[in-house]
Amino acid sequence: MSAQEDTGFSTRQVHVGASVAPASPRATPIYLTAGFTFSDLDESAAHFATGSGFGYTRTGNPTVQAVEERLASLEGGDQAILVSSGQAAVTVALLGLLDAGDHIVVSEHIYEGTRGLLLDNFSRLGVEVTFVDTDDLAAWRAAITPRTKALFAETLSNARNDVLDVAAVAAIGSERGVPLVVDSTFTTPYLLRPIEHGAAIVVHSASKFLAGQGAVLGGVIVDDGRFDAAASGHLFPHLVQIDRLGGASYAEKHGRRARGQYLRESVAPRFGPSPSPLNAFLIGQGVETLSLRVERQSANALAVARWLESRPEVERVDYVGLPSHPHHELGRRYLTRGSGSVFTVTLRGGLEAARHLVQSVRLVTHMTHLGDVRSLVLHPQSTSHSARTVAERERAGVFPGTIRLSIGIEDVDDIIADLAQALEGLASLALDDELADALDEREVVVL
Repeated sequence: MSAQEDTGFSTRQVHVGASVAPASPRATPIYLTAGFTFSDLDESAAHFATGSGFGYTRTGNPTVQAVEERLASLEGGDQAILVSSGQAAVTVALLGLLDAGDHIVVSEHIYEGTRGLLLDNFSRLGVEVTFVDTDDLAAWRAAITPRTKALFAETLSNARNDVLDVAAVAAIGSERGVPLVVDSTFTTPYLLRPIEHGAAIVVHSASKFLAGQGAVLGGVIVDDGRFDAAASGHLFPHLVQIDRLGGASYAEKHGRRARGQYLRESVAPRFGPSPSPLNAFLIGQGVETLSLRVERQSANALAVARWLESRPEVERVDYVGLPSHPHHELGRRYLTRGSGSVFTVTLRGGLEAARHLVQSVRLVTHMTHLGDVRSLVLHPQSTSHSARTVAERERAGVFPGTIRLSIGIEDVDDIIADLAQALEGLASLALDDELADALDEREVVVL
């Protein structure tokens, strides 16, 4: 008889079975628990003093840690911090660098949620933003001021598919000790590892390609572990000065890992975007097939982009994998394994042509997401870029007839057939003269 069997019903329903037999599971276990028990007072004191072990899932969890280690290794970084969403990853990364009144230089072609974070939320903290064109290296250099604490860009721009010259922009920041933060969601560590080219911090929306299945949200921050207190300490006093209790600074305690440890210990747990261990598990499961999916998606996307470029209904295809893209050669330098699966297509016929295609596809799913195993479509002008002016949208490559595609892992012939039947229906619409002329002059390819 166990010691608990002589206790009351309510006590037993809580405590019996709480101790599980030791085992060695092949899959990552899901530690779905808010907190962890301590063996004695000394163990709990050591945890709060040094962070050793696990005490509370907001500050650390074995399932989350396993996924963090995997992502840090794949990204070529020192450490990864998993958080609850891609937006949380961007926020935590930047909050670890910026003080009130600071300045950040940002590519003009970024996700609208990040743009809103900078213009609407960080502006309330006195943070100033200077936007520059992704490929204008002179503009990046000219925009840096003594108050600049970070450069921020995406590896592939949404929606024009411009490629960030990571090494060049990182070098410009390094001249002044300013780190480059890169959102690499579109490229994943399988296609591009920005840290190898000089980026200091990489963020991802893990909800996209890393998870792959479109079921869970998550984000990750990967730090390079190369913080140089001598070169950058004057920009980041919170990393090199003694703490408020008079203790050693982060730089003294952690050396070149100081920035990553600050994000892990001081920013992420205090602002609280903690990932669910279940979500972490599903992201980790997705990462196990990342290379297979992204390789297939990139190959499918290139085939679809080539086919679309030949269609009379299409005005332009902005996919860096095509020789027609202005950044094609830069893409070949950085994206040796493929050009990714997300790109935009601008249709002749404007808004009504885009509306028809979005509402006519059967296999391709109309939704706000990307990086899924399923092919997806969205109309940027009326959704992701709706808060921008016409001029801002056009600079981003978004026009009334522009649609964004995220190509999945389906059989490519089926994806093309679905787009073909949607495009063929445009002939029956009363659209603009340019589309009508194009349909008259060129033979429509039917698969």
